[in-house]
Amino acid sequence: MFKHKTVLITGGTGSFGRVCVKTLLERYNLKRLIVFSRDELKQYEMQQIFNEPSMRYFLGDVRDPDRLCQAMRGVDYVIHAAALKQVPAAEYNPMEFIKTNINGAENVIKAALDSGVEKVIALSTDKAVNPINLYGASKMVSEKLFVTANNIAGGLKTRFAVVRYGNVIGSRGSVVPLFKKLVAEGAKELPVTDPRMTRFWFTIQEGVDFVLKNFSRMQGGETFVPKIPSMRITDLVKSFGDDLKMKMIGIRPGEKLHELMVPAEACHLTLEYPDFYLVKPTISTFGKLDYSKNPLGEEGTPLEEGFEYRSDTNPVFLTVEELRKLDER
Repeated sequence: MFKHKTVLITGGTGSFGRVCVKTLLERYNLKRLIVFSRDELKQYEMQQIFNEPSMRYFLGDVRDPDRLCQAMRGVDYVIHAAALKQVPAAEYNPMEFIKTNINGAENVIKAALDSGVEKVIALSTDKAVNPINLYGASKMVSEKLFVTANNIAGGLKTRFAVVRYGNVIGSRGSVVPLFKKLVAEGAKELPVTDPRMTRFWFTIQEGVDFVLKNFSRMQGGETFVPKIPSMRITDLVKSFGDDLKMKMIGIRPGEKLHELMVPAEACHLTLEYPDFYLVKPTISTFGKLDYSKNPLGEEGTPLEEGFEYRSDTNPVFLTVEELRKLDER
């Protein structure tokens, strides 16, 4: 899939981008691998680690459509990972999130179409489903833009898909680095917003692997949702030490108790595969595709009416010991 191809990652200096770059360089003989981001310090730091001849570093912001077009010249595949993500920050700075997460998504789509990119996968989040906060709402709009972009492509070859997943262990903004820091400083209690809270939980590497695999699966218009375990926040605290206490600090602005990745309202559009769900587009005018069988030969089946994929009713929960091992990794 990626042999002798050119790949561009927006937000490539972030947690996902760094692992994705490492994975692509280790597994594939790429023509070029472009890191597109706005932080020159992070790019400099990445260059000290990833300096292969195929690497290119482009300073730029997804808010700048002209710079995106320059960066996408000759690009085959795009992974759109650039986003503002902090839920409380979005509640306080809504226009900034709209400029990056919504207007930036539109700019990526236009640049990909104008540059003749073959495939684009945009990263999304469980918070985009039935959103109650500005961040989730901005990502919901972003999802809609990328799915619908297939219809405006017309006779162009560019195809777009979305990958929606849950909390990523160890990413910037994750609670795990905070808990590690507090424990290292000798804390006897850890801050917990609500003891009932659950989250979908998996590693950055698992996220990267899922995204890369979906370039081979996608036909255009899909929203891919991985089957991943959930965790209870109380179990996460126990994984850092059985004697640690919890300090209740209350739910933050815009925060949910539980997360949802496939809502009941979309179950009639959703197909179940062995290790993921596929949400079909609500409107598809660029071609009548059979999403029940993908290019890899994998077959999906319809869901029962009323099915939901929720973090609190997920059949798979991580144990304290499993969480401890993931924390150590």
